[in-house]
Amino acid sequence: MTSHDVVARVRRIMGTRKVGHAGTLDPMATGVLVLGIERATKLLGHLALDRKTYLATFSLGASTTTDDVEGESLSTAGPEELAAATDERIAAGIAALTGEIEQVPSAVSAVKVAGKRAYARVRAGEDVALPPRRVTVYRFDLLATRREADRIELDAVVECSSGTYVRALARDLGKALGVGGHLAALRRTTVGPFTLATARTLEQLEANPVLSHDLSSAVATAFPRYDVDARTAKAVQYGQQVRASGLEGTYGVFGPDGRALALAVDAGGVARSIVVLDPA
Repeated sequence: MTSHDVVARVRRIMGTRKVGHAGTLDPMATGVLVLGIERATKLLGHLALDRKTYLATFSLGASTTTDDVEGESLSTAGPEELAAATDERIAAGIAALTGEIEQVPSAVSAVKVAGKRAYARVRAGEDVALPPRRVTVYRFDLLATRREADRIELDAVVECSSGTYVRALARDLGKALGVGGHLAALRRTTVGPFTLATARTLEQLEANPVLSHDLSSAVATAFPRYDVDARTAKAVQYGQQVRASGLEGTYGVFGPDGRALALAVDAGGVARSIVVLDPA
């Protein structure tokens, strides 16, 4: 399923057209996709989702046109080449791909080239060469290694900045080892502050259409908190400027009853609302 497919299905389940998603999840991947329903769609453009965690399975021994299991095979490694990819060399390759790195996105990524998605150009028969971009791999931990006759499978945890392509990590690791590599499976476990622990499957939603977070819970999870008294809360609900919070960046303003009233930023000594979530 594409992220758009998920949105369409949730619209039917929840009985509303007002459903949006923050960021996309590759069709081959499973895991966390952040959705906003009704008023929560106003949050989506303000969420800091620049850090993500994945459980990935890499397959070393073959490269593909898409750098993942769904592509056509480009090259395969023989038994001697696979034997030369020792545990020590694999560890060194992973270390070289950890930290701040220059990464060339996959040619079938959603990166735009002259206004058109790279994958659309590839499907149209064009040769696409994307420039490298600086990304950060905060964590690249090997969990398990399985050596088969025709491949080496690696299970790993990857925590990375937004814009990092895990399939490109598989490609580059395989290239460094001289055996080729591609992504065999991918599961996103966290997106910013949102995790699998609070995620709900589409089947669970269909059986019981209850959200993972109500609006106030979502704001409290994703933003610093600024609690105000009843008088200030009323001013915020009317869109008025109030006393600055002293917090950096975007934060949630909460009334004395614990409800999220707005997203705001400090500017010029006052708190200025970006989005009023609970207007008077």
